[in-house]
Amino acid sequence: MPRINTTGELEAFRQEILSQRDVDKPCITLCSGSACHATGSNKVSTAIEQEIVAQGVAADVSFRRTGCHGFCEQGPIVVIYPQGICYLKVQPEDIAEIISETIKENKVVERLIYVDPNSGEKTTLEEDIPFYKNQERLILGSNLKIDPKNLDDYLAIGGYQALVKSLFEMTPEQVVDEVKEAKLRGRGGAGFPSGVKWEFARKAPGDQKYVVVNCDEGDPGAYMDRSVMEGNPFAVLEGLMIGAYAIGANEGYVYVRQEYPLAVQNLEIAIKKAEEYGFLGENILGSGFNFIVKVHRGAGAFICGEETSLLNSLEGKPGEPNARPPFPATKGLWGKPTNINNVETWANIPLVINKGAKAFSSIGTDGSKGTKIFSLVGKVNNTGLVEVPMGATLRDIIFKIGGGVPGGKQFKAVQTGGPSGGCLPENLLDTKVDFDELNKAGAMMGSGGMIVMDEDICLVDIARYFLEFLSDESCGKCTPCREGIRQMLKILTNMTKGLGQKGDVDLLLELAETTKGSSMCALGKTAPNPVLSTLKHFRDEYDAHINHQRCPSLACKELIDFYIEPEKCKGCGACFRKCPADAITGEKKQVHVIDQDKCTKCRGCAEVCPAAFDAVRILSGEPVPTVVTEG
Repeated sequence: MPRINTTGELEAFRQEILSQRDVDKPCITLCSGSACHATGSNKVSTAIEQEIVAQGVAADVSFRRTGCHGFCEQGPIVVIYPQGICYLKVQPEDIAEIISETIKENKVVERLIYVDPNSGEKTTLEEDIPFYKNQERLILGSNLKIDPKNLDDYLAIGGYQALVKSLFEMTPEQVVDEVKEAKLRGRGGAGFPSGVKWEFARKAPGDQKYVVVNCDEGDPGAYMDRSVMEGNPFAVLEGLMIGAYAIGANEGYVYVRQEYPLAVQNLEIAIKKAEEYGFLGENILGSGFNFIVKVHRGAGAFICGEETSLLNSLEGKPGEPNARPPFPATKGLWGKPTNINNVETWANIPLVINKGAKAFSSIGTDGSKGTKIFSLVGKVNNTGLVEVPMGATLRDIIFKIGGGVPGGKQFKAVQTGGPSGGCLPENLLDTKVDFDELNKAGAMMGSGGMIVMDEDICLVDIARYFLEFLSDESCGKCTPCREGIRQMLKILTNMTKGLGQKGDVDLLLELAETTKGSSMCALGKTAPNPVLSTLKHFRDEYDAHINHQRCPSLACKELIDFYIEPEKCKGCGACFRKCPADAITGEKKQVHVIDQDKCTKCRGCAEVCPAAFDAVRILSGEPVPTVVTEG
C-alpha cells in the first residue's frame, strides 16, 4: 500500500475501496472478541473457511472476523449480511448447514436464532433481539462492521474523516471548543469534562506535550475498553490523533494491561497499518502535523488505572500516585504537559467531530452527554456489553436489555462503578445512569462495571470481597488507604465468620470517613463506598451477622449448616454420591445424615437433592436438629 499524502488521495482511495465492495454479496461475520474466543470462535472460523471452499461458494461469499458484538452470553455469534440474520451459540458442526441453507438457499436455520425465554417468540434479525433493540450502539456498532485487522474496512465506514476535518477545516482551538461544547465527560471514572482537560494541556507552557490512552482496565467483571480496543482500535487511534493535534502533542502512548493480548495484537496491527497508509508519522496527509504512537504494556496493577500512577509506571517507576496539584495537564509524563483519557473517551472523539457538538450533546442528560458502555454481569440472564444513552435507568438496563434475574430468583442489588462503587437496592432501580444521579444514590459511574446480585448474595460478604480486592491492590503509599482498608476488611471478615461485635458498625463508619477524606488518590477516597452503600441500604444484614451470628442470605460458610430433613429424605443417594468429603451416610432408601464435623459446606448436597424431595435445608443462626436413625 503506497502512502496517502493528501486528502484528495485519501478520498480517491476510499472510493476505490467502496467500488470494489458488492453490498448485495453474502457476507458472513463472526464475533471474534475475547469472550467468543473463550467459547470457540477460532474453531468456528476454521470451519467457515473450510466449508465455503468445500461447498464451492468461496468466490460468492465474503467472510469477516469482527470484534465483540456484545451479547457474550450467546457467543459465538454469526451474522449473515445483507439480510442481517443472527445465529447464536454457533459451533463448528453448525457451519455446513448455515452455508447450505442460508448462503445457498436463503433459508433460516431456526434452531440457531434467538428465542424469547418468556414468550417463545423467535427473532431472526440481530437488531430485533431485545438485548440489542434497547441499546444505542454509537461506539460498539462499528464492531459489527469491520475486521479490526483491516484498515480498509474502517475507511469504508468513514474512518479518518474526523481527522481530515480537524486538520484541514479546524484550528486546534476550535477542536478543543467543539469537545467542550459537546460536554463529553471522561469515561474512565471521574467524569471530568474532556474539553476542559484538553484546554488545560493546550494552554500549559512547553514545546513537548504528550497524549496517553489509559487501557489499564482493572475492575472485576469489566471489559468495555478491552472490547473497544479489540474491535475497533482505529477509532481509538483517530481520536488520539485529533487530541494530539488539539493540544499540540506529537507523541502518544497507549498504556494497556498485559492481560489483554488480543487488544495489544490488534492495536499494534492498527498502528502499523496507519503508519503504512500515512495516518501516523511525518506531515500527515500533507497537513504539517507530525505524530507517532507507542504501545506500553502494563503489569496489571489496579492502581495504575489512576492517571499519575499510570504515568509513573510508564516512566519505569513504581506504579504509585502523586499528590496533586500539579496535575498531569501541566506536569505529567517526564514532567511535560500530558493529556490522559481512557479508551472509550478517545473512541468518542471522532463521533463528536463528525456529528458536531450540538448533535452529540442531544443524546443523554443535562450533565452527562452521549452514550455509555457497561459490562452487564452477575446474576442476570443476558450478560455482555451494553451501550445506552446516558439517562437510561438501571431497571431498563437490567430487565429490558439484561432479561432480568435467572432461575426465578429475586433481584437484590446492583453494584455500579467497579470495586469502589456502591450497591443499590431494588427501590433505586429507576435511578438514571449518569454521573450525577449515580453519585447522589451512593454509587458511581466508574468506568462502567455493572454487577447484578440476586437474593442469594450476602451484601456483607460482597463488601468484604471488594475490600479484599482493594486491600490487595492498594499501592500502600499512604497510611489512610493502606491501613484504613485493611482494618475495615478485618472487621467485615470477622462478621462473615460470626465474630462480629457490638460497635463494629460505628467503627466501620469512622474508618470509612477517615479513609475517604484522607487518602491521596481516588482508590482510597472511593474504597469505602461498598461499605457505606451496603450499610445504608442493607443495614439489617449487618445487624443479623453481629447480633445473631446469622447470614440471612445463607451465603457465609462459617454461619451456615446443612441438614437433611428425615421426613422428606427418600434415601435416593444423590447427596451421598455428590459429597466430596464423605460427610453423608445412609443406606439406600433410608434416611441420610450429614456429619457436621466433616461437612465442607460445598452446597453439593443441596444442588443435587431432587426438587420433588427438597430434603436438604440450609440453616443459619439456629442449632442443627439431632437425627436418630433406625438401628
